[in-house]
Amino acid sequence: MEKFGKSQPVKRVEDVRFLTGQGQYVDDIRPDGALVAYFFRSPVAHADITTLDLSDARDAEGVHLVWSIADLEALGIEIGLNGSVVTNRDGSDGASPLRPVLAKSRVRHVGEAIAVIIADNMEAAKDAAELIEFDFDECPVHLGLSVGGDAIHDEAPDNLAFDWGLGDETATQAAFDAAAHHVTLDIGDNRVIVNAMEPRGCFAEPDPTQDGRLHFSVNGQGVWGMKKDLSKALKIDPESIRVTNPDVGGGFGMKAMHYPEYIPVAAAARILQRPVHWMADRTESMLSDNAGRDLTSTCELAFDADHRILAYRVNTIANMGAYNSGFAQPIQTQLFSRVLMGTYDCQTTWLRVQGIYTNTTCVDAYRGAGRPEAIYALERLMDRAARELGVDPWELRRINFIKKDQFPYKAATGETYDVGDFHKVLDRAALESDQSGFAARKAKSAAAGLLRGRGLCYYIESILGDPSETSKVEFTADGGAELLVGTQSNGQGHETVYAQFLSDQSGIPIDRIKVIQGDSARIKQGGGTGGSRSGTVQNAATLECVSVIVKALTPFVATRLGVAEDDVSFDHESFRAEGSNQTPDILTVVAWAREDGREDLLQHEARITLDARSFPNGAHVAEAEIDPETGVVCIDGYAVVDDFGNLINPMVVEGQIHGGVAQGLGQAITEQVGFDEDGQLLTATFMDYAMPRADNMPWVTFVNEPTPSSYNPMGMKGCGEAGTVGSMAAVANAVQDALWERGVRQADMPFTPLRVWEMLKNASGDKL
Repeated sequence: MEKFGKSQPVKRVEDVRFLTGQGQYVDDIRPDGALVAYFFRSPVAHADITTLDLSDARDAEGVHLVWSIADLEALGIEIGLNGSVVTNRDGSDGASPLRPVLAKSRVRHVGEAIAVIIADNMEAAKDAAELIEFDFDECPVHLGLSVGGDAIHDEAPDNLAFDWGLGDETATQAAFDAAAHHVTLDIGDNRVIVNAMEPRGCFAEPDPTQDGRLHFSVNGQGVWGMKKDLSKALKIDPESIRVTNPDVGGGFGMKAMHYPEYIPVAAAARILQRPVHWMADRTESMLSDNAGRDLTSTCELAFDADHRILAYRVNTIANMGAYNSGFAQPIQTQLFSRVLMGTYDCQTTWLRVQGIYTNTTCVDAYRGAGRPEAIYALERLMDRAARELGVDPWELRRINFIKKDQFPYKAATGETYDVGDFHKVLDRAALESDQSGFAARKAKSAAAGLLRGRGLCYYIESILGDPSETSKVEFTADGGAELLVGTQSNGQGHETVYAQFLSDQSGIPIDRIKVIQGDSARIKQGGGTGGSRSGTVQNAATLECVSVIVKALTPFVATRLGVAEDDVSFDHESFRAEGSNQTPDILTVVAWAREDGREDLLQHEARITLDARSFPNGAHVAEAEIDPETGVVCIDGYAVVDDFGNLINPMVVEGQIHGGVAQGLGQAITEQVGFDEDGQLLTATFMDYAMPRADNMPWVTFVNEPTPSSYNPMGMKGCGEAGTVGSMAAVANAVQDALWERGVRQADMPFTPLRVWEMLKNASGDKL
């Protein structure tokens, strides 16, 4: 691994393509003459369907077919979407009601697809939708995060999706009974709409290269899960389906799973033997994409007289939306628990989570998927505990950190952290954030009539996803190499990082390497992108593939140079051999092999499985300045010190941190999903839903303070979600710190001007 340490900040090669309009997204590559799919969606949140007459729509000009769920069932299509379930505290499975791809007898949220129209163009499809006769009997709408209310599903009579627990409830209660101090905080984690730059879309076509095959292209986060789901739904051989991902304009977990629209589009292409294309508009996305977060937690810490944590207890109620989506139940239970106790040395914990069905869009993975929620709760509570105990919040964390000599450390919920030096990272964070100068900055703000607060979040993240991955290298006739990978870039810079790593390990010039992703016909297996797995797992597979290449080429080199095979070595750049002054690089050797007709030496593949996940960690420090007259929050200074282990490309990593901070900051100060009492989405356009803007973002400084992981040969730790995991609590703690002196004791996201102004007025006793 000698050359790996170079860690060069290479500029992203894909950016030229994207910035000059040469990206090839799913809306760019749809076939000529493709028909258009349009979905007729529910205008109400909860109702029994009494009339659904599609006959006039079917007769409309330019319309090729109109389907309801009954039509799909008549075709023998599997109409239900899979959703993972957890095991309840009593040993039973969580609720698993049918989630049909088109509404069946009842609609359960505004925007649920009821019928699909396939037409020549969007105008014809929308005109036909106006001819659908739809009538319904409204049912009571359940929106609150509470057990009870009129049932949305027969399988969950109290709207309880699951009741899950982890830890030792009895021992935790005993620790609280014996504690010198007990701190409690109710913590809300607001719902967000993901709003990827590119909305969801897909097209399906009969594969023009092979009769009977289906080509399905989707702007997702991997192809093999989609291939499996389509095979099951359409009841056709998986080998008859080719799935591709083109360029993807943002995923963030929201595009990692199956959605209802994909099956009717694929089925229509097969029935009509024509390409069929669907692309959501922005409001349609807001009504149908899986949302993120949306939970409340009561969190409690027990301390001894020396301020050491004795026990931690969390009771969470999480919104599932109207149905189980792909991973929702595990996210707020199992994935939340992965970092439940964060970086603190405590073995006595209890986590109880109840999932609630509501008449809203489904909730699922959003950048971090469970880990930001867990760290947000813990780090908000640590700050509150410091205030109530009269201890500096930085010092309280230092008192309770897992110490360097305790690693590998088995956490209370079963995760084993391999390495870490939290004290070193926090010391660097104090330096990078100019901790010593805060008092002067606060005084300057006060002189201007402004409030200033400082917030710290120390996070740890558990990398998720498939621990196995495939890497394949094919040498091309033009003297270059194609690197085929099992992950899928949604904007992370994979084309640069993967090529850079292969170049670093093989000596193949980076400009001779082309990264190929998102094609189930080119590589047989892959885990897709999600859980910050891509860089670590994919590059470990590439490292193994380089070993396979070198092992395969070595005997050929020996023969070509006329030396013994044992005398040949490879030094990351070229082959060398005792008794020969030639030092051919890999591309030269491949050219020789091509001359000699050795086709067997032109393709190489490796698949690896990592033994364990890595655990990135770090400190986020934010400073918030608030105008008490308007409630406007300005984040004025933001420092990040992370331990990502070894880096391939620091520039790309820093970009990931900036993006992650922006998403966490957006949730903290601008983004707020609203529903009225009838379940109508009030924030269905960018006029009503406030995405973070440039003037909301501070300058973010980033430093890597590495302790290389022992769980992979590169010493790497995933970085893609870490910016979001740390940012929400850092910003929230800064705002709470600024508001505390004015008597505000409960400050929950989002910190919009109106909410902050109301907090201040309520704390002062002024009438609003």
